[in-house]
Amino acid sequence: MDLKQLFHKYKHKVKSLWGSVTSHRYTKKAKAIWEKGKIQKSTRIGYDVIWNIVLFFLIIGTIGAFFAGGVGAGYFASLVKDEPVRDYESMQQDIYNYEETSSLYFADEKYIGDIRSDIYREEAALENVSDVLKDAVIATEDEYFNEHEGIVPKAIVRALVQQVSASSAQSGGSTLTQQLVKNQMLTNEVSFDRKAKEILIAMRLERFFEKDEILEAYLNIVPFGRDASGGNIAGVQTATEGIFGIDASEVNLAQAAYIAGLPQSPSTYTPFKNNGGLKDEESLQPGLNRMQSVLNRMYESDYITKEQYDEALDYDITADFTEESQSPVEKYPYLTYEVEERASDIIMEHLAEEDGYSTEDLNSNDDLKDEYRILAERALRQNGYQIHTTIDKETQDTFIDITQNYDHYGPDWTGLVEDPETGEQVEETHPIQTGGILIENATGRIIGFVGGRDHNENSQFNYATQAKRSNGSTMKPILVYAPAFEKGIVQPGTPIADVPRTYGGGWSPGNYGGGYHGLVPARKALYNSYNVPAVDLYNRFNDQDPVSEFLEPMGITTLRENEYANRSLGIGGTTDGITVEENVNAFATLGNHGQFVDGHMIEKITDQDGTIVFEHEPDPVDVFSPETAYLTLDIMRDVIDHGTGAYLNSQIKHGNVDWAGKTGTSQEYKDAWFVGVNPNVSMGVWIGYEEGKSIQCPSCSLSYSQRTQKLWAELTNAAADINPELVAPEKNFERPDGIVSRSYCAISGMLPSDLCEEAGLVQTDLFNAKHVPTEEDDSLIRGSFMMVDGKAVKAGDNTPEEFVEGDGLTFNPEFLKRNGYDKLGDLSILFPQTNRDKWEKIGLPQSDISGAAIEDDGEDPAAPDSVSLSGSSLSWNHSDSSDVVGYRIYRADSPDGSFSLVGSTTGTSFTVSDSAGVFHVKAVDYFGLESSASDEAGSGNSDDDSDSDEADNDSDHDSDESDSGNDPDDSDENSDSSDNDNDDNEGDDDQGDEEDGGDDENREDSDDA
Repeated sequence: MDLKQLFHKYKHKVKSLWGSVTSHRYTKKAKAIWEKGKIQKSTRIGYDVIWNIVLFFLIIGTIGAFFAGGVGAGYFASLVKDEPVRDYESMQQDIYNYEETSSLYFADEKYIGDIRSDIYREEAALENVSDVLKDAVIATEDEYFNEHEGIVPKAIVRALVQQVSASSAQSGGSTLTQQLVKNQMLTNEVSFDRKAKEILIAMRLERFFEKDEILEAYLNIVPFGRDASGGNIAGVQTATEGIFGIDASEVNLAQAAYIAGLPQSPSTYTPFKNNGGLKDEESLQPGLNRMQSVLNRMYESDYITKEQYDEALDYDITADFTEESQSPVEKYPYLTYEVEERASDIIMEHLAEEDGYSTEDLNSNDDLKDEYRILAERALRQNGYQIHTTIDKETQDTFIDITQNYDHYGPDWTGLVEDPETGEQVEETHPIQTGGILIENATGRIIGFVGGRDHNENSQFNYATQAKRSNGSTMKPILVYAPAFEKGIVQPGTPIADVPRTYGGGWSPGNYGGGYHGLVPARKALYNSYNVPAVDLYNRFNDQDPVSEFLEPMGITTLRENEYANRSLGIGGTTDGITVEENVNAFATLGNHGQFVDGHMIEKITDQDGTIVFEHEPDPVDVFSPETAYLTLDIMRDVIDHGTGAYLNSQIKHGNVDWAGKTGTSQEYKDAWFVGVNPNVSMGVWIGYEEGKSIQCPSCSLSYSQRTQKLWAELTNAAADINPELVAPEKNFERPDGIVSRSYCAISGMLPSDLCEEAGLVQTDLFNAKHVPTEEDDSLIRGSFMMVDGKAVKAGDNTPEEFVEGDGLTFNPEFLKRNGYDKLGDLSILFPQTNRDKWEKIGLPQSDISGAAIEDDGEDPAAPDSVSLSGSSLSWNHSDSSDVVGYRIYRADSPDGSFSLVGSTTGTSFTVSDSAGVFHVKAVDYFGLESSASDEAGSGNSDDDSDSDEADNDSDHDSDESDSGNDPDDSDENSDSSDNDNDDNEGDDDQGDEEDGGDDENREDSDDA
């Protein structure tokens, strides 16, 4: 309606009002009396004077009224001259563009609550609002709503007069339509300019919209104070839910009156405190008084009867107030913050995509990304999205309860930490923290998680999704063994030498508890979590960047660039660490036949109209073959059966489940892990101090590893009780067709040879059919060896047996050299504890065994010289011949007597049992030829030489003595009963990481979060 139309409208109204006054019966009666002239005759002079005065003021008043009206109209026109003429579409968009808080849902559509917001609002259609509530609002806020056309002139005039006169008795001059315009199209500015625009737009709004449309919009935008948790609320649906715990369609008369009275002063009349909970009795009274005022207006406006009025007055509304409740942030802090963060990322990409930007554009432009992140966060709090998560409510509730009540975390830590504000060292006490997550292997759905022990009191940090910690030996299956299986470098039965090793920079990794375990299968090295074999294996292919090839495709993206080059990474020695979610998601890849499916917490997001704006679509990535995944899982079964996770056997409730798992401990015992996988799900748990201190506790009833495994078991058992079909499946891991069982030689991992079978060292294990060994074992050779010119060589056909070492089997020199074992010195360190008696039958030289052939010169060896007898000890010098394998000692009663053989040795000394007599020595070569006799020693049957001191008959015979080195006491002096696989202290700590030496393996602080 333009100004000309407005002028004519009120011109006609003035004429109509004038006509009503002049036609009134009292006006006519006064006119008739006046026309009789009695008054005029008696007061002719007074009449003329009074009439002229009245006429003057009538003329002046009329002129003034028209002048004021013109001035007012002109002033009004000046106030609204810049206001555009709004069309229907723009006004529709404005009045319905009210902020609606986004809502969160568990899986299966179970409502969690609204995300954090300054004000909470849930939209309601008018048909879902009870009639009594609509009547209460109209009677209270706008009694002429159904009659006026946007404004009530007399109410505006009354409000203007009160404003100009500064009257203390202020009364509202705004209709519901005007209030809607003010809240949705204009500002809350107090000025004539804003008021004029409000009036103009309100009248135009009434021309285009039905009363029900205006009322619905108003009921959804008006604020109603606070709910029981202390959150600010707007809209009748949010108000009735937050105050009475019912829908807007269910309120009774008293409840409707209470709700309708709130908008006048929401903070005063609301029944709840700003921090949640009910106000005291005195503070509730203003709201109750306001409810009575609303009931009175409804009665005076004939919306209710006297009986209804009285009944509502007697109603105890305080009994209907909802009890104090926790907001979603208070009840599910880790979940709410995590979902908001993920939803914000999704909405950010959605909004950017609508504007033509890709994810790559956002990631390459920080300013652009910041802009859309702000828009996304605003949209989450205004656009009323419905965010549907994958989290199972009952599982999450149970996880929270178990985490808060678990008794075996260990003691709190007290120490000095740096104050982030002052930089000063202050003493604080912190508990052991924890993080855990349960992921469905095939879909990546996160069923439940543990963000920490107590978000409100102890930490604002999510230890399942944000904390980066060294994952210790849980790195071994995913970065070392599975990749090695995939590449065909080893298979589960392949022997790996757990022996001392030193790498560049002088770094020597060590095993938990010290000691070494000799040649052990890859299977045993993994399920007992030996460090040295893992580093050795990783060192064989880490230059191929297995991080990019395997870890990153499994979602582990927190490692630093080129960190794959650090050998300690193979045992979890990271620089910054990885998250629990990343670690468990990688293990889920093994449970999903080697195919990675990214873990997700948000299934879909819909807008206010139910339109899907995002829906998770799995994007599987093939990382390992099904055969590799199965072989790795099969070994991880052994971790629980009799390895470092054997404690779980006493803790797992559903014993029929096919679990595979891996323990992990970081450097200096700062972190403890357990990750378990079954055919359906993967569950992982971490514990550690925020400050990265040792979690060892000598006074605790359980070791740090047992405490971790027990927590894992309690969480997993509970999840299985809630959802047994998912978490406790009856099926086992499916064995691929490409997996075969084959026998192999435990020394080399090659096909068994006759000699390996003779040694009793043939074993059987699983293989990927593509990587079954095809060559026969050559680690052993038949025929023993002897020392020739200081080197051990294989015995020849004519070699005298008396100089042969061993009992018929010995290591092949070429095999030892090919594998680098020839540098070990004492080869007995290769002997494992398992079947050790069989290994000890293999002859071991004290030095390198030469594979070179001994040439026969056809000549007798040279006789030894400098033969002497001292007491019972006969000694001599080496023969000058290079092919001598030993010496024979002969004795006669006298120099001219008959000499007979009394002994032989490979050394250059011999203890005689009877020194009375004459002795000479002959050298014997490789081909059995004997030298001439040496000079004689001794003087025959002399009393002086008859001393029969039984020396110790030392068969030492020199440093090249034939001691085979098979003394079991020498085999592993640092052995910690290494075959006791059920050691609670798991044996997988990466103690080698802390060695000094300056090379890139030494990650002293690799486990800091």
